[in-house]
Amino acid sequence: MTRIALITGGNRGLGRAAALALAEDDVHVILTYRSHPDEAQAVVAQLTERGCSAAALHLDVQKPDSFAAFADELCDMLGRQWHRDRFDVLVNNAGFDGHTPFGQTDPTTMDELYMVHVKGPILLTELLAPLIADGGRVLFTSTGLTRYVANPVYSVYASMKGAIEVYTKYAATALGPRAITVNAIAPGATATDFAHGMIRDDPDYRAMITANHAFGRVGEPADVAGAVRTLTSPSAGWITAQRVEASGGQSL
Repeated sequence: MTRIALITGGNRGLGRAAALALAEDDVHVILTYRSHPDEAQAVVAQLTERGCSAAALHLDVQKPDSFAAFADELCDMLGRQWHRDRFDVLVNNAGFDGHTPFGQTDPTTMDELYMVHVKGPILLTELLAPLIADGGRVLFTSTGLTRYVANPVYSVYASMKGAIEVYTKYAATALGPRAITVNAIAPGATATDFAHGMIRDDPDYRAMITANHAFGRVGEPADVAGAVRTLTSPSAGWITAQRVEASGGQSL
């Protein structure tokens, strides 16, 4: 049977890379976007060119009140495009960085980080759980920063990711009877547009981080996407409730 994945924030960065990686396994993809619908449609076009059926839906994970309507849209799309009432893989990828230097943490930034990285993913996952096929996969996105301190300005961001790592274990327990695995992937420094593309575009900053990597380089989106592909594959059915770091051996 065709496997279908829902990837939040799939219009760019790690979400886009994950969509392209899953397409290599003939997984069809529904990606969400909060802004830049042109980017989302470009990813859909890329997936279609690779023989993958794909679609894009608008979703703002900061607005839980919109989740019920989103679920209705999702059900409608599953029926129209795939003649299914369930999907197989949920990748909670949508996110953003927020600088919170000690002593200068802004309450608004803190609230936004909580909504995007904790409240939104939890409520969305619980709402969509009945639509995930038995034997499916749920993957939360954490960060290597829950293990090591690379930049103190990410204190609250990393703390929110730490919270989702704990929730992963509880969700894995709840969904285990349905053979649905729940894990968290923790990327290390990766050359995306995260933090305004600092790792990707600032050679000095990149060189500083590279010095702490076992592999001698920072990650590329395809590196992390490969790990997503593995953890959401049918063969990963005995891996659950785990935090899996995909960092190339950063800060060992």
